[in-house]
Amino acid sequence: LAELQAVAKEMGMPGFAARQMMEWVYVRRVRSIDEMTNLSLKHREALSQQYEVGISDPVEGIHSKDGTIKYLFKIREGQFVEAVYIPDDNRATLCVSSQVGCKMHCAFCTTGRQGFSAHLTAGEILNQFYAIPESASLTNVVMMGMGEPLDNFDNSIQFLKLVSDENGLNIGLRHISLSTSGVVSGIKRLAEYNLPITLSISLHAPNDEIRNRTMPVNKKWNIDALLSACREYQKVTTRRISFEYALIEGINDSDACAKELVTRLKGIMCHVNLIPANPVKENTFKKPDRKAIIAFQKKLESLGLNATIRRTLGADIDASCGQLKKKTKEEIEGATIC
Repeated sequence: LAELQAVAKEMGMPGFAARQMMEWVYVRRVRSIDEMTNLSLKHREALSQQYEVGISDPVEGIHSKDGTIKYLFKIREGQFVEAVYIPDDNRATLCVSSQVGCKMHCAFCTTGRQGFSAHLTAGEILNQFYAIPESASLTNVVMMGMGEPLDNFDNSIQFLKLVSDENGLNIGLRHISLSTSGVVSGIKRLAEYNLPITLSISLHAPNDEIRNRTMPVNKKWNIDALLSACREYQKVTTRRISFEYALIEGINDSDACAKELVTRLKGIMCHVNLIPANPVKENTFKKPDRKAIIAFQKKLESLGLNATIRRTLGADIDASCGQLKKKTKEEIEGATIC
């Protein structure tokens, strides 16, 4: 609203015009400035010379048998991102992307193996929310799609402000999760905003030796630095932190790993979200069998650490954690439009 108030002032429009524009864009979701009919023709023409509004529809939608839908958006020429709609009883969550590709190069993530192409603007992130047919039913947002949100810090913060604005979508910040691979500088900046979101840390290892092999970001900010930042963040926000832990057979799923993880996280108010590693054709990682996954969870709980096992959704359409990827021109041309 403050930015639109500045626009109204610049254009010589009355002060109340900013709130009118806010309603047209974020509530009525117009696709052109000409549709803002309670603004004068003169002001609409002036706005159209400098600005544009609209919604960019997905170019593809793929449905999973479990109800999950993966949407593909064209951002710029030759650049695409994916967002995932996840229905679950009385909740409907959208997993949004913040970058085209990713710089983090996590070994178990398809997106990270594609390389980085571009940051998304706050509008391009928000468009993923507005453009899907299920938009009106959405109750939750997770910034866990393609890209590292804290590497695109300013646009991510602007998106959080817009998606939660009471004059727009009005999604409560407590219903929003932001996931980071461990960008310590970003966590420290995020603490300054003291937003009541859920911070999710992609930890995936109990020690530096394993994390260095699977997550190159650990070579810049090791586990000690990361957890120190988490403790500082929690002092400011008093919010529980979620640690994501993708279980990889023979890599990080032993009893010793469970014990070390508990020791590492001691003193942090947290929850561990265990994720059976999804198959990625670029590596040979395998998820443990169901018995081993449950045993790891029980071991954590027996040592006093709260842990749950994430349901695997959308695996049949490559929409699960770590499976989102950039599209090639050939894949787009051969896609079945939803």
